[in-house]
Formats: sequence, structure tokens, C-alpha cells
Amino acid sequence: SGAPIALRRRQHSASCRELAVRCPRLQLRSLSAATSAAWLAAYGLFVLTENSMVLSAAIFVTLIGLIIYLHFVKIDQESLLVIGSLGIQVTSSYASGKESTTFIEMNQVKDVVINEAIHMQKVIYYLCILLQDPGDPQGVSEVVPLFQSSKPRLDCLIEVYKSCQEILEQRKTAPQSS
Repeated sequence: SGAPIALRRRQHSASCRELAVRCPRLQLRSLSAATSAAWLAAYGLFVLTENSMVLSAAIFVTLIGLIIYLHFVKIDQESLLVIGSLGIQVTSSYASGKESTTFIEMNQVKDVVINEAIHMQKVIYYLCILLQDPGDPQGVSEVVPLFQSSKPRLDCLIEVYKSCQEILEQRKTAPQSS
């Protein structure tokens, strides 16, 4: 949507990196506009029906809607922790403080790639993890998209991709050298 995002990189060791994409905070202006519009519509219905329950319901619905939005929809930060010997941890931090974490073991990871999709009149790039098919070592069983909420630009994705590939390359060359 053109909103500014920030990429934070941390290198804990040669085979452990954390990459976090921070989304813009909730805009008070857009929140105020949506709330005002809902309450003005409710006031209009109140004037027409002269029923005070309309106003109470509007306040209740907007507050419940805001709580649901902050707890289940609005993601403030998405992070990717890549540990060469263990796996990849994907964490989403919601505006309410809730966190959702997924861990993928490194022996399941086939590759990390930048994929592209065409949506309406534009090309969207996204980073994804290809999971190895247990039955076919050359096959892919699942594609796990990353940074779905923040949707960083291609230059940001390339930086994350290069970091992931460095660690994956270390993992591939380590068993051969020992």
C-alpha cells in the first residue's frame, strides 16, 4: 500500500540470523474516520427511528470490531529466525501483543525462493520456503509464504533472501567437508 516498513537484521552467529519486518503502526486518523462514520450512520438511524438501542449497538459493535481487528488482523511485526543447525522460526506479532510462531525443521527445508504473482495490474513479489517432499527428494510438498501481512518490496526481499541462502549454503557444504 506504499506505507513505510522497516527491516531489522541481527546476526547472532555465522549460522544464525534474525530478520524482522516492522509494519507501520495503526493510523489514528483512519481509525477515527472509520469510527466517526459508523457512529454518524448510527446517529442518523437513531434520528429516524428514535430508538436509543441503535446508538448503544453502534458503540458496542465498533468496540468489539476494534478488539477483533487488533487481536486477529493487524500485524505489527513479522520476523524470520534462521538457525542453520535447527530450522526456521516464523513469528507474527499482532497489535494487541499476541504472537503466532511457526517452526520448520531444517531437514524439511528444500530452498528459500522469491516468487512472483500477478494481482490485478501489478506484479507482487513474495518470499517463500519450499518444503521437501518426504517421498520424493527432488519434489516439493508445500510452499510456505513469508511476510504476508507486511508485503515488503523486492529490494527488501532480496536482502532477506541472500541472508537465508548464505545459511542454507553453509548447511549444504558442512556435511561434505566433515
